[in-house]
Parts: sequence; C-alpha cells; structure tokens
Amino acid sequence: MTAPAFDFDRLIDRRALPSEKWGRYAGRDVLPLWVADMDFAAPPAVIDALRRRIDHGVFGYTDAWPSLVEAVVDGLQRDHGWTIRPDWLVWLPGVVAGFNLACAIAGEPGDGVLTATPVYPPFLTAPANTGRVLQRVELVLREGRWQWDWDALEATCTPSTRMLLLCSPHNPVGRVFDEDELRRLADFAERHDLLVCSDEIHCGLVLDASRPHRPLAALDEAGARRTITLMAPSKTWNIPALYCAFAVIPDAALRRRYRHAMRGVVPHVNVLGMVAAEAAYRDGDAWRQALLAYLRGNRDRVVEAIAALPGLAMTVPEATYLAWIDCRDMMAARGVNDPAAFFETAGVGLSDGAAFGAPGFLRLNFGCPRATLDQALARMARALED
Repeated sequence: MTAPAFDFDRLIDRRALPSEKWGRYAGRDVLPLWVADMDFAAPPAVIDALRRRIDHGVFGYTDAWPSLVEAVVDGLQRDHGWTIRPDWLVWLPGVVAGFNLACAIAGEPGDGVLTATPVYPPFLTAPANTGRVLQRVELVLREGRWQWDWDALEATCTPSTRMLLLCSPHNPVGRVFDEDELRRLADFAERHDLLVCSDEIHCGLVLDASRPHRPLAALDEAGARRTITLMAPSKTWNIPALYCAFAVIPDAALRRRYRHAMRGVVPHVNVLGMVAAEAAYRDGDAWRQALLAYLRGNRDRVVEAIAALPGLAMTVPEATYLAWIDCRDMMAARGVNDPAAFFETAGVGLSDGAAFGAPGFLRLNFGCPRATLDQALARMARALED
C-alpha cells in the first residue's frame, strides 16, 4: 500500500486570522520562527474528526469517553512501549497548568522546586506561582550534547527541595535523555525523596531514530510511584489552541492529591481538543511519520546554515522542531547586546534565550514550510554579512 502524501510545503497565510505567532509582527516584514507552534495544517484525520463533531451541533460539558482513553493508552504503548492503566489518566487543559498543579502539591510554601536551565520559560515561574522557591542547576555542553552536571545537581538540592521539574525531551536544547541518564535522575529523586513532574509534551517528535524517547515513569514501579508525567497531542499534531492534555499518575494517593488541587481551579478540557486527541493518537501516526521526515530535512538545513554563519553555534537537536543557537561569539565580535533584536531587524523573529534562563542564546522554530525556513536563514546570513 502506498503511504499517503501530506503537503508540508504548502504555505498557509496565518496572517489572515488571529495568531499569536504571526500577530506579533503584524504589518512588518518579519518571518516568525519563535513560539513553539508549527505552520502546518493539522492532520486530515484530526480535521475530519473535528468536522464530524461540529456537525453534531451540541457542545455540552463532556468528560473523557472510553474510545478516547483507549486511543491514548494504545498510543503510549505503541509509541513508547509504556503500558498504563486507564485510571492513571487525569485530563487537563494544558501541561503548563499541569506542572503548576504539581508545584502546588510539592511540600509547603517556601519549599524548593529544582529544575535544569535553560528551560521552557513557564518552568521558571511555576514555583513562585504556588509559593515555592525555584532552584536551578545548569545543563552543560560536553562532546556536542547538552548534559547533566551531576555534581551541581547534588549541590543544588537542599533539605527543603521537594520536587524535580523535568523537561524530557528537552525544550529548548532538543535532548532525548538516554536511559542511563533517566535512571540516574530517578535514583537522585529516590535518594532525596523528591516528587518528580516530567513534562514530556515533545515525546512524539523524536528526530533521531537511534534515541527513542523513554518516559521516566516507565523505568520501574518505584520511580513511577513518585512521578507525574505530563503529555499532550498539541505539539506533535500541531493543535495547541485546542487545549487538551493529560497527566499520567500511577500512584493512587498522589493522583488523589493532584485531583484535589484541581478543584475549582482547573476548567474542563475543551471537547474539541479531546476529539482531536482521539483522532491524533488513533489515526494520526502516518502523518506524524511524514512530519518527522520533513522536520529532519529542515533540521539538517538549519545545522548546515548555522555552521556557516560566523559567531553562531548549535548542537544537533535529537527531538522537537527547535534549534538552540549560541550567539555569544557573534555578540562579542560585533558588539551586539540583544541578538533577538539584531535578527528581528533583519526580518527574522526568534525567541530570546534570556526568557529560558540563558542570555546570549536564541531559539529557532523550524516547524515551517521549507521555503519560509530558507528565506529566514538567508536573511540571517545577510545580516551577518553586512
């Protein structure tokens, strides 16, 4: 049977409708490669499922239904070899709400939440949102890969630390953590009696086939009992504004605490988001595999282009559609204080690394048609030639 063809080269005018990504530069000739959503249409299977549900015409309050739960359970088994029970699932409108809730049940106000930077910006604000204290350890670059500084991790953990907040696969550095790294993290959490909240929203976007994503909670039962795993179809199938995510919490007591913290705070999940989630996990894998092939081509273009630009450097992303670019040599050589503003003036909108806890870096989203990416890379090259 011939694999279905999906057109990731199609240019869709996102300026015609409200859009955070493209609206930031409304009226300006700036290509937005910043916020983490892609410029591709959602999978046909998802769009067809949404049309059928909309045609029904009634949108009353709805809880997760059996075929949705089955699609997620089957999807985690198929994609990650992780066998979960349906009652482990807690439905959420998004993973950001999910890890803020985790902070809220981690110890008491004033206790510590430990995470590794650079990291997705809401990680840095979630502890304070719930009266906890952010504790940061820096990832280090060794042998072309961002890695854990194990000595620093131990030194940063204090008697008041109550939770490890993990991003896996990692945003923005693009790492797929090896199983030995994950086991070492699980051992660290057990020795210090830490709750673990693992944001694994990019788990469906592994670009390096030799490094499959392994959920931390799938390693063993002891680690699973202290872990809240957050996932969503939003990044993989490009449906972030449909607001549907879930936590996988194997331990019943921890799950009860988590659900209790949700009361009166977390709204029902969007019914269209749940419809899209079922279609994505059940019928969206052919689209996902085609997407990954396209993203690998885009990643290779970015790696080649950045290697040729003076003063810029990056590692090869193993997952996500995000490139983490070190601009510090360029800044020193050219007297540039704000690399994001520098490239924005050249017509390319990138995410400022300062928001991730790493000034001097930029994050580039290559989840876009190749024509858009090539144009953006050419603009960056011209800016550095001037």
